[in-house]
Amino acid sequence: MADIVRTEGVLGGDPRIEGTRVSVLHVYELVVEGDHPPVDVADQLDISLGEVYSALAYYHEHPEEMREVRAAQESAAATLRERSLSPPEPAK
Repeated sequence: MADIVRTEGVLGGDPRIEGTRVSVLHVYELVVEGDHPPVDVADQLDISLGEVYSALAYYHEHPEEMREVRAAQESAAATLRERSLSPPEPAK
């Protein structure tokens, strides 16, 4: 079973598969929300099938933590959208 770790400074401290930069949330989004088979996700992310299932198990065993991670990511995305520059007006 793959270890799930949180490391300050790596993926913002979000839970990830140890030895990778693959977040638990990303695996969940691909498999559950993206409807991709776990074996395809493992191949796409260059991780083992066991690591995919470890990430999914962690997601389901820590629902409150994962809600907080998702909320923090959504908040960061909203902040970036608000602060991003609009494209310049075309010259006339």
